[in-house]
Amino acid sequence: MTTTEAKRPVHLHWRFIGIVAAGGVVGALSRYALGLVIPAPGAWPLPTLLINLSGALALGALLEGLSRRGPDVGNRRVLRLALGTGYLGAYTTYSTLAMDAVHLFSAGSAPAAAAYLAASLLGGAVATTAGIWLGAWHHRRAVGRPS
Repeated sequence: MTTTEAKRPVHLHWRFIGIVAAGGVVGALSRYALGLVIPAPGAWPLPTLLINLSGALALGALLEGLSRRGPDVGNRRVLRLALGTGYLGAYTTYSTLAMDAVHLFSAGSAPAAAAYLAASLLGGAVATTAGIWLGAWHHRRAVGRPS
């Protein structure tokens, strides 16, 4: 890699763009497949909620785990881009969350829509925090430090 290439931002490297795109394809397909198999009771958007919460948990754990292992270079950068930005970025979906809420409001289900939004947004924050905690716990356990 030349000095000029080394100073270019990550988003201008074709290799990294390809890594994110590949992760995104797999993440979107995973979300689609899970959306087909998770039931939506009474047209309530349970699949989107569970997908987004599990993605928030995984992203928190991934980023915490990677950050504790050192700077964002080499394989850590590739993992962050492939799994974090690519896979989990496509796996989770804010646009579907917003459309699900609009559909619930439009159907006259304002309490259900409000509950869905609260569960999604507050649950996402809790899931991310839990993921960060899990990533930190795993790191302490792996390096032999007491919890």
